[in-house]
Amino acid sequence: MSEIAATPSYKGWAGIKRAFATPSALTMALLGFGSGLPFLLIASQTLSTRLRDVGLDLGSIGLISLASFFYLLKFVWAPLLDRYAFPLTAFLGRRRSWLLVSQVLVLVGLVALAFVRPEQGVAPLVAWVLVASFAGATQDSVVDAYRIEIAPETAQAALAATYTLGYRIGLILAGAGALYLAQYEGWIVAYLAMASLMLLPILTTLLCREPDQPVQAVQRRIDVREAFLQPITGFFKRNGVPLAVALLAFVGLFKFPDQVIGVMAGPFYLDSGFDKADIATVSKLFGVWVGIAGAFAGGIAVAAFGFRRMLLLAALGVALSNLAFLVMACNPGQLWAFYVALSADNLFQGFAGTVLVAFMSSLTDRNFTATQYALLVSLANLPGKFVGGVSGYIVEATSYSMFFILSSVTVVPTLLLLVWLWPRIGDHQRAAD
Repeated sequence: MSEIAATPSYKGWAGIKRAFATPSALTMALLGFGSGLPFLLIASQTLSTRLRDVGLDLGSIGLISLASFFYLLKFVWAPLLDRYAFPLTAFLGRRRSWLLVSQVLVLVGLVALAFVRPEQGVAPLVAWVLVASFAGATQDSVVDAYRIEIAPETAQAALAATYTLGYRIGLILAGAGALYLAQYEGWIVAYLAMASLMLLPILTTLLCREPDQPVQAVQRRIDVREAFLQPITGFFKRNGVPLAVALLAFVGLFKFPDQVIGVMAGPFYLDSGFDKADIATVSKLFGVWVGIAGAFAGGIAVAAFGFRRMLLLAALGVALSNLAFLVMACNPGQLWAFYVALSADNLFQGFAGTVLVAFMSSLTDRNFTATQYALLVSLANLPGKFVGGVSGYIVEATSYSMFFILSSVTVVPTLLLLVWLWPRIGDHQRAAD
């Protein structure tokens, strides 16, 4: 999977096709698969559906979801990923050494989760969710850094697209695949099957090439304290304090409406009268492919129209698509309502995800790839994750319908920030270009 020696042009349609044909594009699809596969199983809807299926109450499910908080804090140890190789696998290089260790640990965590019995006590489940989420978050950080470093900026759109495709296929298998297996074979078989699929990204890591290590400030002999501080202080110096704070807040709030309802989605589907096979077909199979279409539409839209208008469209789409779940709430057990709600939700999720990835990539300094991108990704999930942790109590105190309405209203702070950032995002994009 070695990259071509020369650096060709990736401009225009011919350039886009050339970028998709590079070995790095295939590598990113396979690594994206490894990142997407464990997420639903340890940090989102498949896990919450499993917990509801064995009889846990909504409040407990929401709180247990907080055990995957490592996905939100991966920027904390990302400087170590930028600075050092993992000692036992250092022969693979700085990026691949961490990739291999994290992927193997994800596999071990999924095997352990297969055999826990949450109905008999949640402590073992929480412990293994902590282990698997730490490994999964580390894997995500390294894959993001690998994507940015393995190819020039002009090829990043293709790598982001193929990464998204692999990631979404991982979601399909961890969602639809796991739920089908759970329906007919049980949760142990479902988790063991998903664990075995981690062998594919592990093999990819062993075969793909290590990115060239840039001669940059972070690579010089600096102490650990400076390795942690330089990426953060560099971001503020590059943008200025007011703009940097506003950018971080905007990234943190951008997908807040979607993040808020994530934990309750699986329980809502069950409480609406659908079984695990229905959820697998509509949410984890049909919905994910709609999300892939939305992701590619987002990439094309950003290329054609730039960040600003697409950020506005994506933010509004994510918020308003939550209201589509009211169709399900008013028509429980009706498959057509399930399809309508999931079409709107996944289309704008995919669209907004690609727009946000493109925007965050433009904010990242390649001197500190893993750290700065991990910080931005963590911020993109942090606010919604904590509110998602108490979302079960909100639903029990009100109703699913009121919960969806409230989640849509949370877009208002994002829009107010975008008004202030509007002229400044234009300047920033022109500087990046």
